[in-house]
Amino acid sequence: MTFAELNLNIILQNTLQTFGFTSPTIIQRKSFPVIMSGRDIVGIAQTGTGKTLAYVLPILNLIKFVKHRHPQVLVVVPTRELSVQVAEVFTKFSLNLNVVTKAVYGGTNIKTQAMELADGADILVGTPGRLIDLIYHGTLNPKYIKKLVIDEVDEMLNLGFKKQIDVLFEMLPQKKQNILFSATMTEDVEVIIDEEFDVPQVVEAAPSGTPLETIRQELYHVPNVNTKINLLFNILNTHKEKTLLFVSTKSLADLIFERVKEHSDISCGVIHSNKDQNFRFNAVNAFKNGTTKFLIATDIVARGIDIEDVECVINFDVPEEAEQYIHRIGRTGRKGKFGQSITFVSPSEEAALGEIELLMQMKVPTVDMPSEVQVSSELLEMEMPRVHMKNQLAPISISTEESAFHQKKQKNTKTNKRLSKAEQMKLKYKKPKTRGQKK
Repeated sequence: MTFAELNLNIILQNTLQTFGFTSPTIIQRKSFPVIMSGRDIVGIAQTGTGKTLAYVLPILNLIKFVKHRHPQVLVVVPTRELSVQVAEVFTKFSLNLNVVTKAVYGGTNIKTQAMELADGADILVGTPGRLIDLIYHGTLNPKYIKKLVIDEVDEMLNLGFKKQIDVLFEMLPQKKQNILFSATMTEDVEVIIDEEFDVPQVVEAAPSGTPLETIRQELYHVPNVNTKINLLFNILNTHKEKTLLFVSTKSLADLIFERVKEHSDISCGVIHSNKDQNFRFNAVNAFKNGTTKFLIATDIVARGIDIEDVECVINFDVPEEAEQYIHRIGRTGRKGKFGQSITFVSPSEEAALGEIELLMQMKVPTVDMPSEVQVSSELLEMEMPRVHMKNQLAPISISTEESAFHQKKQKNTKTNKRLSKAEQMKLKYKKPKTRGQKK
């Protein structure tokens, strides 16, 4: 099947040919007619299957010219990086269309974004919090929204955006087309669909939690963090291709980054939420254009960031959420290319690995650790077992000895008895005040 068979307008067909797109992916082929019909839709597809184009193309095909400057389409995404990327995709494929797309996100001055939005936009892509702020600010008028797209909704819920999503639904018109895309179907996602969608059509590229067939998975059983770092150096010295390393915490990302800089000549970058906006954009761009071959990241970039030709993804630790593993490894093996994922599993992570294998309905093959990798017995502070002591308070003894009692001063003693003038003078001068004996 070709894109020409999807009843796209001639301008979009020419644009697709210009960029070398000929055949739609499964999720694109299934989603296009449903979105074109105006019906609510729920799309389930793994990361890397072309979910973004699955809604970008039909929206650009349907959008009409309007006289007002308010957005007609609202696209909600979990991260600032993804908002920029999706806006770039809309802009790329609307080169010959009179369509303006803008991106808004937190971590930057809202007044600057409000001024840019005041100039007008047809499509607005943004993170939930910033979109709500702009509505309260009065810059974004929600009543003109005809289509709402929620991309990577399961990740938004993992990040705690359920309340913001509910607020957005309350602010937006009830009569609109709702478009939702997710890599996994969780209970929280089903709640949103049941509460806000009007008999949606569900389309799937593959069952929820299915990894891409183009990814070769393997794992190593590793005792601790220091040994994991030693194994990482061994892999990086033998794998020269573009590699993305995922870790669970920001402190661990910084630790590995410092170790790599100190002990190797590998070009390396790091990205997590404590880094400022420009640093994060520069780190991702350097990895995209090949300036750095190795990028360390927390799960902030596991979703939606389209980085070309990532040959290998390494999970330094096992994610707590099984679905997150699918999103991590989905950074490789994209667009029909083959990729590799490697996971380091410590004894404390065996249970989480079991949840992942249960979700995927498959066992991840185990590989023996190379003999040249040094096994360390030294544990980092974060790995030390914590002893939880009960906070037992000793009973308080109250002494009843007279020495513990302090009589109030007489002047601080209050009574309701009204004293006569003579009695008041007696208390003041300790004796009756008289004029003396008459002579």
